[in-house]
Amino acid sequence: MGLIGGMARTAVVAGTATAVSNRVSRRQGNRWAEKDQQSADAADAEAYRQQQAYAQQQAYAPPPTQPAAAPAQEDMITQLQKLGELKAAGILTEEEFAAQKAKILGS
Repeated sequence: MGLIGGMARTAVVAGTATAVSNRVSRRQGNRWAEKDQQSADAADAEAYRQQQAYAQQQAYAPPPTQPAAAPAQEDMITQLQKLGELKAAGILTEEEFAAQKAKILGS
């Protein structure tokens, strides 16, 4: 085999080695990309589960309590003031005033 034959064989071997090496690199890169994608999918799924759990907690959380006594007391005071005005204007008698006052106060 001459010089050209040796060079041709070397070129074929080098080309084959390069092709094999590139294929192995690509396959390994695809495997890593697949693992990265699976990790990202798992992280996304976990984040979604956490969001759903939080939303569910918020849906079942009891509503904040409002002090109910203050508005009722203010309403009671307003009714008593109006009742007093009616008595002062002579529209209600003392007995009617006392009866309505007892009714408002719940006595």
